[in-house]
Amino acid sequence: MFSTGQYIFILFFVVAFIILMIFSYRKDSSLHKREYKGSKWVLLGFIGFIAILFVIKSLLK
Repeated sequence: MFSTGQYIFILFFVVAFIILMIFSYRKDSSLHKREYKGSKWVLLGFIGFIAILFVIKSLLK
C-alpha cells in the first residue's frame, strides 16, 4: 500500500510537526495565560450544556 520512502516521510513529518507544535506552544504559553484566562469556564459550561441535553434526551425517550 505505502512504500518504504512514504513511511519514512510520514515518520519524519509527524515528528517534525510535534516538535514544532511544542516549541510554538512554549513560546506562546505566557500570552495564552494572559489573554484566555477564563476560557476553561466557558469550556466547562459548554460540556455541561451538552451533558444536560443528553440527559434530557434519555429521559424523554
